[in-house]
Amino acid sequence: MVDGRTFAAPIFGSTYAIIINRTIIMKNLVAALLLALVGTLGPAMLIADDGILNANTATAEELAAIPEMDEFLVQAVINNRPFGTISALNERLGADLSDEELQGLYAHVFVPINLNTADESDILLIPGVGSRMAHEFEEYRPYTSIEQFRKEIGKYVDEAEVARLEQYVTLE
Repeated sequence: MVDGRTFAAPIFGSTYAIIINRTIIMKNLVAALLLALVGTLGPAMLIADDGILNANTATAEELAAIPEMDEFLVQAVINNRPFGTISALNERLGADLSDEELQGLYAHVFVPINLNTADESDILLIPGVGSRMAHEFEEYRPYTSIEQFRKEIGKYVDEAEVARLEQYVTLE
C-alpha cells in the first residue's frame, strides 16, 4: 500500500502502480450484488413497469408477484371481484393489512377511479394524493378527455407525476 488508495504490485517481473479507488470498487461490488440478487429472484418476483395492475383484471400470478400480497390476499381479491370502487377493495383488504401496507399495495394494484364520479375518499386512496390534490381532481369536473386531466393537474405537479396519477384514473 502506497498512500491508502494506491499500491504497487509486481506483474510479470515488473512493478506497475495499480490505482484502486475504493469508491469505484464499492459501487461495482454493489452493482454486481444487485444483479446477482435480481437474477436469483426470477421473473415471478419482479413487478413489471407496465403500470398499475387493475384489481378486477389482474391474474393470480400477477397479484402474487406483488410484495404485499400473499396467497390468502390473492384469493381474497380474485374471489370478491368485481370491485366497483377502490373503496370496496380497500374495505375487503383493510381487515388484513395496515394503512401503510395498503398504500404500498396500491402502488402496484388498484381499481381505477372515474374522474367524473369518484368520491373524495376514493381519490385519497391514490398513493401520494392528499386533500389538496383531491380537491384539484374534483375542481375541474366534468373531464371530457384525459388530455384535460393532464393539462389541469399539470398546473400543480410535473409531467412525471401527472403520468403516474393518470395510471389510477379513467373516464369510463
